[in-house]
Amino acid sequence: MTVKYGKFEMPEKIKLDESSHTSTYARFIVEPFERGFGHTVGNTLRRIMLGALEAPSIMSVRIEGVPHEYMAIEGIIQDMTHIILNLKGALLRRHTVGEDAHPRDIKMITKILDISEEMIEKGGGTYKVTLKDLMAQTDYEIVNPDHHIFTATKPMVKRVDLRIGMGRGYVPSERHNNFERQVDEIVMDSAFSPVRIVNYYVENTRVGQDTDFDRLILEVTTDGRVTPVEALTFAAQIAILHLEVFETIKTHSIHFDKGEMQVNRDRDEVLQKLALKINEIELSVRSTNCLANANIDTIGELVVMPESEMLRFRNFGKKSLTEIKQKLDELGLSLGMDLSKYGINRDNIKQVIQNYLQEKTGTPEV
Repeated sequence: MTVKYGKFEMPEKIKLDESSHTSTYARFIVEPFERGFGHTVGNTLRRIMLGALEAPSIMSVRIEGVPHEYMAIEGIIQDMTHIILNLKGALLRRHTVGEDAHPRDIKMITKILDISEEMIEKGGGTYKVTLKDLMAQTDYEIVNPDHHIFTATKPMVKRVDLRIGMGRGYVPSERHNNFERQVDEIVMDSAFSPVRIVNYYVENTRVGQDTDFDRLILEVTTDGRVTPVEALTFAAQIAILHLEVFETIKTHSIHFDKGEMQVNRDRDEVLQKLALKINEIELSVRSTNCLANANIDTIGELVVMPESEMLRFRNFGKKSLTEIKQKLDELGLSLGMDLSKYGINRDNIKQVIQNYLQEKTGTPEV
């Protein structure tokens, strides 16, 4: 049995704020949502990103000649407690693994640390051991390879074993019961969560003449073990996975009204933007001249052009392309747009704009 529901306003794409985007921070803007859905979606994604994402972390350490964590080590400035605290700051990124690999596989990384007299002298009497000294050529990418672990003051040769596993959240040492502890192995607390901060805000946004729809803004900060884009995509997939079970109790299917009136209203709003002249969006003189030489007079003629073809224009470079993409993004448009749902394509764009302007002004476009 099918039940008919009214149209839901749904976002068509996610905007990434390029001006503030880094490898560890991103600001996402998603709109429009029906009123209230901004908080529903935003809070769900926030909780999943903070508590359910996985990343590698060091679970234990064993240093030759060190039986427990409450002791000093000859030839090393830091005591074992301090070294463990430094190891907790290690940030590791797991390389992509095949489907046959188990996500909870635990790896033991062994390194024979050989610190020579020459290395000590070169460092002015000390040698700073960093994370890359302990984990060269492993299955993990080191996000902070220069992270300081300890400082040696005399030559030494020591075997260092690091046990690394995947997990979620923060796991204290007493809960690491999924491996057999070896002699002199010191088990550590592990911070698996790669997401540090997630903030979300909900603002009003306009759809047609209505202004009470939701704009969702997500600010995601990670520690580098996953990127903010990865964090958001992983969280979305986890959310979908947990909602699939509710399909088993479905007794009715919902048919959602596509909203023909809304499509017409959207078409009118899009045409207002497409009919703008190139000189109305304040491009640089160079970009404006390039488009004029290519006989592109309106925004509509511009957005139907694919990015690859734009670069073929004479004197048109990547700097001009970046500028144009930014201006179009401010209008909610992009290069190579699919406007077929409005009955607009590359072949008829000029005629559609001319007809639109004639309807609005009552006179044909000159």
